[in-house]
Amino acid sequence: MQRRCDRNRKRSKQRSIYCPIHGCHLDSASQKYQLFADSVEQLQERGMPKRNALMLVANQTAVPLEGEWVEAFWCNDCQQTKWYHVRKGEHRTFEVSPAPRELWQYATGAIAPEGNPSVGEFTRRQARLLKHGGLKDFKFVG
Repeated sequence: MQRRCDRNRKRSKQRSIYCPIHGCHLDSASQKYQLFADSVEQLQERGMPKRNALMLVANQTAVPLEGEWVEAFWCNDCQQTKWYHVRKGEHRTFEVSPAPRELWQYATGAIAPEGNPSVGEFTRRQARLLKHGGLKDFKFVG
């Protein structure tokens, strides 16, 4: 007699997420960054009635969007990592589209790929230096 846990292990644990360009399987390269909505319009776009959306936004500052997230994936055909907006459908299906820049403001715990907009170029450049000898931006007066 076969035990139940042995039967379950034969099932593939791999999510069926495919490249929208090449159709090949995408491998996850990051964690999932959950999305949230903070306006009635965003909830209505996802099929929620206006009255329900108004009540939710009035009671909560941000409403988590179930089955939607931003995640980075590696495409073997492209040979690069890209960020995608993923929507979970029925029966373990997923709709994948490139993540637009404005979507990052609705992701929890995510850092925008272009960096923090409040950080200046000088600070960004200094943070990228590997050694402390990066004094080319400073001029010493003797």
